[in-house]
Amino acid sequence: MLLPARVKWRKLHRGRRTGVATQGNDLAFGEFGLQASEAAWMTNRQIEAARRVMTRFVRRGGQVFIRVFPDKSVTKKPAETRMGSGKGAPEGWVAVIKPGRVLFEMGGVTPEMAKRAFQLAAYKLPLKTRTLGIKSGVKAAADVKIKGPAELKPGEVVEGIAGAGAAPAGAAAAPAARGPKAAPGAAPSIKAAPGAAPKAAPGAAPKAAAAAPAKPAKGSSKK
Repeated sequence: MLLPARVKWRKLHRGRRTGVATQGNDLAFGEFGLQASEAAWMTNRQIEAARRVMTRFVRRGGQVFIRVFPDKSVTKKPAETRMGSGKGAPEGWVAVIKPGRVLFEMGGVTPEMAKRAFQLAAYKLPLKTRTLGIKSGVKAAADVKIKGPAELKPGEVVEGIAGAGAAPAGAAAAPAARGPKAAPGAAPSIKAAPGAAPKAAPGAAPKAAAAAPAKPAKGSSKK
């Protein structure tokens, strides 16, 4: 986080933010820039947040230049304090920004990447901004989402990875093959319960009952 190593005076007057920036209002280091459109105080925390989001978006592929420095101390008195008793204690550091001041510059990236990075940085800042060095017709690059390794489906093989085509452990077995479907309008087939006698087809003639075994005659018994 940016802050001065040492200063001559710990407490400063609030000052005025009228007028426009006469210095630091043009590109000096990079190809693209983010310029302020209104006056504001930028804290060192806001500058650091904007720098981080730009660096993470470009994945350290380009260069980010910070053109402002928080060299003004801001004081604040405790809550519920009576008037007087001198100026409050220093609380933080801010950079005085006037309209036209270049805040950040970037180099080594495409205009689409720079535009999206500046959009993300502008969300962290307390003032309106505009871009420099980027044409009006350029569209911002889409955010890149980092996902985990894609899961392979059973039967897929990835070249160069040993055992990648094997099905994962615990995978469900393939469902059993079913027989041919019945024709539309046909009567549904009913499966017989295990151990029950098979039923006759509808409309078929009933089978004759099995003949009972013949009883021996009374006179033919052996003596």
